Amino acid sequence: MGIHHYFKSLSDMEKLYRCPGKFLYNEHTVAAHSFKVTKIAQFLGTVEEYHGKKLNWKSLYEKALNHDYPEIFTGDIKTPVKYASSELNRLFSEVEEEMTHKFVTQEFPAAFQDIYLERFKEGKDGTLEGNILSVADKIDLLYESFGEIQKGNPEPIFLEIYQEALTTIVKFNEMDCVKFFLDSVLPDMLAEKFIPQSELSKITQSLIADGD
Repeated sequence: MGIHHYFKSLSDMEKLYRCPGKFLYNEHTVAAHSFKVTKIAQFLGTVEEYHGKKLNWKSLYEKALNHDYPEIFTGDIKTPVKYASSELNRLFSEVEEEMTHKFVTQEFPAAFQDIYLERFKEGKDGTLEGNILSVADKIDLLYESFGEIQKGNPEPIFLEIYQEALTTIVKFNEMDCVKFFLDSVLPDMLAEKFIPQSELSKITQSLIADGD
């Protein structure tokens, strides 16, 4: 059994960089992304709870902390590639699921295998907690791409990632936490000074309008 291998793999996540193969002003690891998504999900969950929703905090934290662990086996796949087609996304998911299952059954004691197979499953499952994870994941992606756009990164992929992330967030615009983000957080983001501000503001408003 190799729980040692599991604990060691957590350090490996610090060496997995997001959006590989592209020039970046700021590099982000999968480990850092998982931490940020968990913190964002915590705030989004707080907003939902404030508005009367009953939240399973244990489920939310487990989903957020573990949502990208399977990338330890596949690496990070750039968002526009991963979501280029539903079939491609399904294949990526199947590979991650198969490799995760193999790792858990080989390295975890039998008593804990079912628990960790459940924890490492796709967390964006349509529950309130799963929806919060979907939004939190895209908010962090939005900030990652925004940071590159703000610094004048010429790579067009970051504008594509920004648009894909915001489009997904807007799909959840009936959620109170998303309304809060769109009304109170996004305007502050766009108020920061950066070179293509007018173009990004126009895209943002168009995507929000399309989601209404």
